[in-house]
Amino acid sequence: MVALVGKEIFLRTEHTAALKRALEAAHGQVDSVRFDGDSASAAEVLDECRSFGLLAGHKMVVVDEADRLLNADSRPLFERYCAAPCEGATLVLRAEKWNRGKLDKLIEEAGTFVKCEAVNEETAAAWAVRRCANAHGCPIDPDAARLLVSRLGADLGRIDTELEKLASGTAEGATIGRDEVVELVGQTREEELWSVQAEILSGDPERAVGHLRRVLDGAPRDAAVPMTFACVDLARKLAGLSAAKAQGVDARSAARELKVWGPGQHELLAIAGRTDPAEARRLLARAIDADAAQKSGLGRPDRVLERLAITMCAACAPAKR
Repeated sequence: MVALVGKEIFLRTEHTAALKRALEAAHGQVDSVRFDGDSASAAEVLDECRSFGLLAGHKMVVVDEADRLLNADSRPLFERYCAAPCEGATLVLRAEKWNRGKLDKLIEEAGTFVKCEAVNEETAAAWAVRRCANAHGCPIDPDAARLLVSRLGADLGRIDTELEKLASGTAEGATIGRDEVVELVGQTREEELWSVQAEILSGDPERAVGHLRRVLDGAPRDAAVPMTFACVDLARKLAGLSAAKAQGVDARSAARELKVWGPGQHELLAIAGRTDPAEARRLLARAIDADAAQKSGLGRPDRVLERLAITMCAACAPAKR
């Protein structure tokens, strides 16, 4: 008996496929029967588990949305089945949500309970490195994996689809790098808005303002709001890192706590190392004021954002010798 529980559909699917391969290795041919928890009854599912397969020696019975089948009336039936499961069948309960109870312990005693929760971007990037090598036979550079995740988010299904495309277009023996990700994986609108951070970290106001104008040209009027929030996020990280530096806190620990990773991490750490904490706090206050102005409709959104970007670029620019 197996329970696959969590919001990450891709993981539930992958664990199911891996389980079937293991059952086939142990029993030969395996029949698969699937039920929908919205419409199936406990009696139908359990009768299927107890009945003999016509063609195969073992049966895998899968129930999707199992939490909708497991109620006050049906739980005792599954609890009794768990106490003496049929040897000729493996029951797989899959669900996004799960109400904990006595059944959980019984499932673990009769089989296994696997959490398939959504992962954060850092975990997704590490997973992408392993997945690309193991499932697609092609290595991917860790920095390229982080860029891929920043473009797609931490959806493992989407990431795996893009990894397959990247691997198929990469020469045998070669490694997928940032250039391949940039070329083959389209930049999302959200990433365009957040990429203002990298432009500000360059310390070049002309470059940053030019980027703002390119992205905002033809975009909805409220597009400046998320870009301003991206500036607030950058100022927050800078203030936190500079304060940590002044207090003697390890830079890596502070970066991990503030979720500073991926492209721009090294630049931001270097800038924080030379920025006075009081100056960083003033910059954060300036960014928060700009964000409030955007949301209150005070001033032209593009002009408010441009002034903030110029101010932040001045703080990020290398010191003149």
